Amino acid sequence: MKRFSTHPIGIAQGEVALFSDFENDGEMWAGEGARECRRPVIFEQPFRSPPVVQPAISLWDVDTTRALRCELRAETVTAEGFEIVFRTWSDSRIARIRVTWTATGEIAHDDDWELY
Repeated sequence: MKRFSTHPIGIAQGEVALFSDFENDGEMWAGEGARECRRPVIFEQPFRSPPVVQPAISLWDVDTTRALRCELRAETVTAEGFEIVFRTWSDSRIARIRVTWTATGEIAHDDDWELY
């Protein structure tokens, strides 16, 4: 469980087009086996500590003649940003993926100060 102290809570949201591999026979569309796509996201304003980040697929354009396999994660989460990571494997063919994300965490207060 993520616990927050008495600091204000901030919520950041965004959307990222991870790839569009159909037009150019890119790896996610034409490849086989384990494949991965990573995209960095930088928050407009940093959080006080690493937030909880929840990614979700908002567009999934796939070849439906094969099994659909994917993993979507937020990795390397810091107060300043994170990486969206999309993975697929075997013979899945993914043409396009768009991801929305929400980050929730503590933000700095105007009255905050640090000794060192």
